[in-house]
Amino acid sequence: MIAHTAQVFSIATGSSEPIYRQLVDQARRLVAGGQLAPGDAMPSVRDIAQTLALNPMTVSKAYGILEMEGVLNRRRGMGMVVADVAPRAHSVAKRAELLRPTLERAALEARQLELDPETVLALFTKIMKDAS
Repeated sequence: MIAHTAQVFSIATGSSEPIYRQLVDQARRLVAGGQLAPGDAMPSVRDIAQTLALNPMTVSKAYGILEMEGVLNRRRGMGMVVADVAPRAHSVAKRAELLRPTLERAALEARQLELDPETVLALFTKIMKDAS
């Protein structure tokens, strides 16, 4: 079991997406991608709130949603841990579906900037290669 710190999360302050939703989506992606493994301890609500300068209720709301979805479990004396996830939840299709909202927003912005698909795909490919 790994105990993760609050740095596992980041917030886009200029985003129109609610902060609790950003936390929920990041946790889903991290679990689906395997960066957060079943049984891993999540940072406390207080740690995340202090690190990211958030209202603890915002973090608590995100954790509550993740618990209802079965992504996280509450364990007595340990706080929140990553739930045991069925192997099919880590499929490529499932992980790609988690990325879809982000790509839809990027596609909208690319259309607003009147960028052609080839330019956008070349930029995305470069970003993916730079990150690895």
